[in-house]
Formats: sequence, structure tokens, C-alpha cells
Amino acid sequence: MKFKVPHTLALLFFLMVAALILTWIVPSGHFETFENEAGREVVVPNSFDTIPDKEYLPVTSLFTVVPRAFADAQGIIFFVLIIGGSLAVIRQTGAIDALLGKILNTFGNQPGPLLFLMMIAFAAASATLGMAEEYIPFAIILVSLCIALNLDAITAIGTMVVGYGIGYGVAVLNPFTLLIAQDIAELTPTSGMWYRLILAVPLLVVGFHHVWSYAKRVQKDPESSLMKGIEQDEHENMSYPAMDTKKILVLGITLIALVLVIIGIWLWHWYIIELGAIFFALAIIAGIIGGLGVNDTASVFSKGAAELTGTALLIGLARSIALLMEDAQILHTVVNGLATPLSYAGAEIAAVGMLFVQSILNFFIPSGSGQAFVTMPLMAPIGDIVGVSRQVAVLCYQLGDGLMNMIVPTNAVLMGILGLANIPYERWFRFIYPLMIKLLVICAVAIAIAVWIGYS
Repeated sequence: MKFKVPHTLALLFFLMVAALILTWIVPSGHFETFENEAGREVVVPNSFDTIPDKEYLPVTSLFTVVPRAFADAQGIIFFVLIIGGSLAVIRQTGAIDALLGKILNTFGNQPGPLLFLMMIAFAAASATLGMAEEYIPFAIILVSLCIALNLDAITAIGTMVVGYGIGYGVAVLNPFTLLIAQDIAELTPTSGMWYRLILAVPLLVVGFHHVWSYAKRVQKDPESSLMKGIEQDEHENMSYPAMDTKKILVLGITLIALVLVIIGIWLWHWYIIELGAIFFALAIIAGIIGGLGVNDTASVFSKGAAELTGTALLIGLARSIALLMEDAQILHTVVNGLATPLSYAGAEIAAVGMLFVQSILNFFIPSGSGQAFVTMPLMAPIGDIVGVSRQVAVLCYQLGDGLMNMIVPTNAVLMGILGLANIPYERWFRFIYPLMIKLLVICAVAIAIAVWIGYS
């Protein structure tokens, strides 16, 4: 009997079961915390203590945690639904299809440069503005473009997620990871930028080579696609509508909305609520300009949002895993158990060990800023003891957090993007894990070099 890989939702539920079992085995524990000058709660190093009266979560927690997780992740869930409705309205006006037609006429014979420029753009936005959830609107558009180029959905999402992951890893200015970690480690904000910029080059080259090698294989032999057997939109021999004034106006206001989003994030610290409001307003304006009328706009918006219900479920279940561990108070125990052995290693080995510890912890704490608050107060002083500069400790955190965003199923953004693109997690895993190995090897070497040259 041929083994059939479970649906992504089923895989996430199995991970929830594994997390629950882990809460029964791992002792509960906690670090003392204090509020620093910036008003942030950080961990006191060497203050870990087990909790004597461990509370065991009942089996029913598997079910009660789900609605709680949905409530906890409601911001991104509703953001995804609004994005779905907004994109459906824009698509209905014909503006996106007309744009795709123009792009195909320009890059139809040279998709490589197009995908490379897109990967650079995603990486740059993540490295500077810390963009992640904001990419969700581009998933469907990019998938449509790649399928029209005789590629597949994995090529499209690979271009996006690899760019996003590497951008988060090198984090040139990222306010959600780099600046928080450097603040906790008492480093000058954005210091050490030169080394991160140098490191970005080999990471992006290797990342694009992986995606493009796969893409060329799919172009040559569509049967080799990891999406084989999974329904995708048909774009062969598709005729694209001509660009007219209405479509140009719709694309214009869409561009204005995206620019406003970037400015809002950078200057006014906008997040999910403000971004959702922008895309909701965009749907209304696009519907009016595109000539859909009030009723058709409302109907199309509803259908677009409904199509992303599965994606919303993925996000909720992904959050459930971390919530179970938080409930059982084992997150700090995991951190302590992984971090303590590093204090007995040499500088280079300890630094590389920090990278792998941070990578493992990203499964349990997928939030970049959350991981910084929990781990950096520990990693910074451990680095002081073993001869690893605090700048190197921050670099280990960045790379472990950023790169693992491309593969851990507890990352709600990744699962949301995969859900939008209709890519089962196991297919994505088969595509991404060889690249993860290559990137982690490069990063391990880069970290050892950073220790050797006294990077600070």
C-alpha cells in the first residue's frame, strides 16, 4: 500500500500532539525577568530555576488551545482574509492579468533575471524594514506569473520565501530583530553592518541558484515538478486583457497603497491593523474605479476572503504548538538546556553552537522579537564567558531566526503563504531542506571567521 502524506493541517495537528507529549516530559522552569530602560521585559542570566509543582496539561488541551490560538493570531488571520478579498477585487477588474500579459511580453524568454530581481527585492525589504506578513498579498500574483512562464508554484514561493528568509537573516536594519537584539546586547544600533552586507552576497547567490536550478528542471520536464498531482491554475494559451485607462488607474492606486504601507511601517510603525485597513480601502476604491459597482465588489471580496479560510486554519494551528509549550512553561527549560553546554566549548565551536541553538529555538519561538527577548540576555553573557563577541552572538541569533523562517511549520507567515499557493508542507520541505543545509554550512563558516577576525 502506497503511503500517502497527510494534509498540512493533519501534519500540524500531529506536531501539536508531539508538543503536548513534550510538555509531559520536559520539566517546567523559568528565568527571572526584569524591565529594562526601554520598558522591555528581558531575562536575567543564570537565574533559571525549575518549577517544583509541575502542572501537566490534560489531553483536552489539544482542543481547547485551538480557539485560543486563533484568538491569539487573530491579527494575521484577519489580515490574510482581507488580503484575499482585496486581491480578488483587483483581479476581477482585469488589472493584474493585463499586467501579467505585459510582463510576459517583456520577460517571457528570460524569466531568470525577473526572478532574481524579485528575490533581491524581497530580501532588501526584509533586511531593512523587517517585512514578512506584508508579502502575503504577493503570493497569488507571483504564483500566477510563474505558472504563466511554464514554471510552478514552488518556484514562485521559493523566490519569495528564500529572499525573505535571507533578508531576515542578514538583517541590515531590521527593527524587529536586529535593533532589538543589539539593544539587549548593549551594542550600537546597526553596528557591524559591513559584515552582514558581505555575507548577504553568497547567501543570495546560493539561494537563487537553488531556486533557479529547480525552475529550469521544471521548465524542461514539467513532470519533475514537486507540485505534480496538485491542482494549479491553468495559464497555457491564456489570452490576457489589453491594458486600458481603468486598469492603469487600478494598478496605480495599488502601487500607491504598497508605497504607503512601506512608508507607514518605516515612519509610523504601522502593523497588521493599519495594513489591513489600507488593503480594505484599496478593495473599495479598486472596485469603484474598475467599474465593478457596489454589489459586485462586495460579492467578489467575500469570495476572495472565503477562499483563504484554509490558510487561516493553518495559521491558527501553527500558533497552537507554541501556545501549548507556553502553557506548560517549558520554553525557558528548552532554552536553558540548549544554551548551557555552549559555556563549556571553545570560542569558534561555541559560536557555531549558538547558531544551531537559535535555529532549533525558532521552531519553539517563531517570533523574531520574542526570540530576541528570551535568548539574547542568555547568549550575550555566554559569549562573554567563552570569548565570543556580543556582535557575533547577535549575528548567530539573526541567522538562526531568519533562515529557519523558511522551513519551520510553526511560522505562521510561512504556513499562510504556502496555504495561499496551495503548496502542501511536505512538498515544500522536500524543496527547501537541501538549501537549508547549504545555507547553514555557509553561515557556520562565516560565524567561525567572524570570531577569528574579532568581529564586533
